Amino acid sequence: MRTDKREDANRDPQLVTVSVVIPVKDDAEELAACLSALKAQTRPAEEIVVVDNASSDSSASIARAAGATVIECLQPGIPAASARGYDAASGDLILRLDADCVPAASWIHDVVAAFEDRPEVSALTGPARFIDGPVLLRRPLAALYLHSYTCFCASALGHRPLFGSNLAMRRQAWEEIRADVHRDDPEVHDDLDLSFHLGERHRLGYVRGEPMGISMRPFSDARAFRRRMARGFRTVAVHWPEDFPPYRWRRARQQRREISSAAEGRSDDRP
Repeated sequence: MRTDKREDANRDPQLVTVSVVIPVKDDAEELAACLSALKAQTRPAEEIVVVDNASSDSSASIARAAGATVIECLQPGIPAASARGYDAASGDLILRLDADCVPAASWIHDVVAAFEDRPEVSALTGPARFIDGPVLLRRPLAALYLHSYTCFCASALGHRPLFGSNLAMRRQAWEEIRADVHRDDPEVHDDLDLSFHLGERHRLGYVRGEPMGISMRPFSDARAFRRRMARGFRTVAVHWPEDFPPYRWRRARQQRREISSAAEGRSDDRP
């Protein structure tokens, strides 16, 4: 019975329910700005789930005061916290962003509309821009960062990666791969890991719209940047040998053909 309702929701945007998941650890001030931006959405979420990853500041109390559902995740690492939030989400669509992100007012509306326009797509990602750091460097550095991330990950995946600060997926797709993600490894990038598993079975897409506001903080420290890079290589390596690029590219091409054939078949069946 629940599956039928979800299928109906995927066809009618008025019936779609949205959960926004935000993992947080000691980012109270940034989280307050993020939640304020979510409150100002032209199409509000039915549910906001803030996953407190053992914060020592007031992140949890700020989330509760804003009306968010707060759940605890004592296991260290963003992979564990994000997965915990996805598990708890009740919406037909699960949207994810970081605590230091500031979404445009149309973010949720644009994502819901994109899923409605592309029923064959199970997950979406979108653009981003820096909202802090040197003003003159924000645009070129954001373009360089996102282009480098996309090129590196696409060479391993065989398709576009999801970007953790601006991603969304159908809950049904998450339920199919939730047991496979590396949620217990804090040294992997959860969005790239999610891309490996969702991209193996589902079609991923790109949502046009206003870029997500993200912080330049992770790139202001050379040591932190090197750690991010090391996590990227580790995330790729933990999927080998099964997902060694030539093998994965071949499977990805076959999967895309199968998805396209199934979509064409459904179109032919329509009256």
